[in-house]
Amino acid sequence: MNHSPYMKLALSLAKATNGQTSPNPAVGAVVVKDGEVVGMGAHLKAGEGHAEVHAIRAAGEKAKESDVYVTLEPCSHYGKTPPCTKLLISSGVKRVHIACTDPNPLVAGRGIQQLRDAGIEVMIGELELEALELNKHFFHFIQHGTPFVTLKTAVTLDGKTASDTGDSKWITSETSRTDVHHDRHRHDAILVGVNTIMKDNPHLTTRLPQGGKNPIRVILDTFLRTPLHSHVVEDQESKTIIFTGNTVNEDQRRPFVEKGCEIISTSNERVDIHTVLKELGERNILSLYVEGGSTIHSSFLMEGAFQELIMYMSPKIVGGKSAYTSFGGEGYPTIADGMKMEIKSIDRVGQDIKIVAFPQKSV
Repeated sequence: MNHSPYMKLALSLAKATNGQTSPNPAVGAVVVKDGEVVGMGAHLKAGEGHAEVHAIRAAGEKAKESDVYVTLEPCSHYGKTPPCTKLLISSGVKRVHIACTDPNPLVAGRGIQQLRDAGIEVMIGELELEALELNKHFFHFIQHGTPFVTLKTAVTLDGKTASDTGDSKWITSETSRTDVHHDRHRHDAILVGVNTIMKDNPHLTTRLPQGGKNPIRVILDTFLRTPLHSHVVEDQESKTIIFTGNTVNEDQRRPFVEKGCEIISTSNERVDIHTVLKELGERNILSLYVEGGSTIHSSFLMEGAFQELIMYMSPKIVGGKSAYTSFGGEGYPTIADGMKMEIKSIDRVGQDIKIVAFPQKSV
């Protein structure tokens, strides 16, 4: 039997829900009996039924002696829903094919062992790389307790993010901007610096034709200069968290809190990136999409505090030695010192090029 098409189907079901299941992973499941798909399902939202539950219910009596394909190790503990291993065992399934194991300490191999102890054959690792990629935010969070950080930037062919006058609209095409909104939908939170708020007054919401999830908005604002009339404070489209330094007093914070913002003052005069990530992790924010300017991006770069870089490159040339670039600050002193990156993919998006890269792991 060629198993891959069934696991591919399970992965496609999970991918369709990517961005809406946090803080849970996206999971898909397919039940196959005598070479026919008799049930399938996906986890749709945290607190609701898991993928295996929907798939087994759809299969009904046909689940007995069936093969189940699931993109992530079935849970073995009681949470907001009962353990999926218990359902699989009671349904009498014959084999369970698992794309990847779950690093969550509450699961971490226990689900597999429970199935095997019940006499169910378990096969692991089919399309594992695709499954790991699908839930990279979840896996990073479980292992580190902080959000998976994606830095996003848009540049011209000569590497400029804005002209020397500060003009930056629009570097990329509408197609690329729509692609960015898909990424906003897939992330729990979006981060910018106060200068972006003061200059552009953005909404930082997801604007897609079919709708989408608005990420939590995170503003780095050492001295709390965010205007009270800005969209992120006034529009109530999503929660806004503003990080400040320790010089901001209660009188400054109060009007923002009254408008529904959460103000987090760090212990240092200036906002520390690692403190920000720790605080966001404690709020179950699994993924962070950073759309800041060169100062914000430089802070994440120099702290080594990101897992992925997405760069859109437009077929334009701006020139100008004072024009803005993606990463400001002092940078690394030599080329050899610079952060080594590995390119993951290069794609055409409209007239633009989209490059996805990640930092090389030190050996």
